[in-house]
Amino acid sequence: MKISINTEWLNNNLGKKNLILIDSSWYLPSEKRNAYEEYLYEHIPGALFIDIDNLSDNKSNFPHMLPNINKFEIYTNNCGINNNSIIVIYDSSGIFSSPRTWWMFKYFNFSKVYILDGGLKKWKKEKRILTNKFTKPRIGNFKPFENKELLSNKENILKNMRSNNTLIIDARSKNRFLGIEKEPRKGLRKGRIPFSKNLHWKDIINNDGTIKNNKILKDIIKKLKINKEKNLISTCGSGITACILNIALAKMNYKNISVYDGSWSEWGSDKSLPIQ
Repeated sequence: MKISINTEWLNNNLGKKNLILIDSSWYLPSEKRNAYEEYLYEHIPGALFIDIDNLSDNKSNFPHMLPNINKFEIYTNNCGINNNSIIVIYDSSGIFSSPRTWWMFKYFNFSKVYILDGGLKKWKKEKRILTNKFTKPRIGNFKPFENKELLSNKENILKNMRSNNTLIIDARSKNRFLGIEKEPRKGLRKGRIPFSKNLHWKDIINNDGTIKNNKILKDIIKKLKINKEKNLISTCGSGITACILNIALAKMNYKNISVYDGSWSEWGSDKSLPIQ
């Protein structure tokens, strides 16, 4: 599956009528950076800003959970997104939070959505054009539909984690996965979901912020014995870096992939759920 476009393509297609460019930069609270203020200071021309904390279920006890379909439709229509739009999403880190927004669009059945490989990090390194100007878009007509196969919850995990047909892949660091390192969010237990495997999201991203090529990804996946026939469920700390695993798996044409939206924010806070 084609999941990304490169900076050269974007540079050559800036201003194209049906192109919707989205800055979905997001930072961990510990970084003490304001993604929206940075967007206002400079962004790729024509880019809109989507805050994954705003485009979420604000009634949930867990951070940036998937919004309901009505909220997603209103939000994206206000962004000027149409059914025939081509959406390109980037973030300032290279590839970090943009896959989360990509996954949300996929969940709501939008087909022509891609991440910018290398993101703003690569764009700036190549000294390409930036601006602080913003033009309010016209109201769009995108009509979302839910593709519920792309979403997993704790009930689904509990039911299938022992199954030979299911594999849970955790995108957190090795030390968090092993329970050696303290969780960054208060009130969360240390450890991992039983029977899960670890693939740290940083292991599939190059230093320049681009995703690793198919040969390297194939070797990584082979070492973990990730079978294409299994139902693959990605998880992480709060549902963001799990989506990085999903873009890598989608890039390698894996089909049966979903995201556990609650991830460790939910699992680690619920003492009734088993940990390893």
